[in-house]
Amino acid sequence: MYYTYVLRSTIDNQLYIGCTNNLKNRLVKHNNGFVNSTKYRLPLKLVYYEVCLDEQKAFQREKYFKTGFGRRFLSKRI
Repeated sequence: MYYTYVLRSTIDNQLYIGCTNNLKNRLVKHNNGFVNSTKYRLPLKLVYYEVCLDEQKAFQREKYFKTGFGRRFLSKRI
């Protein structure tokens, strides 16, 4: 299973969107500063995630969330 997830920085309130096959491990890496794109925005809080059965669908969903329509969808959800 693959996860598309959304994190919110408690410092600047900005969102980070990503996908992974191990959500718990990825959250630990984010919050311990091992991910370059989020290490200066710690701490991060998981605010939304979706489960996909295959990797391709998870990456498609991540790409959608990064569009204007996807961000609008997320703003209604979180």
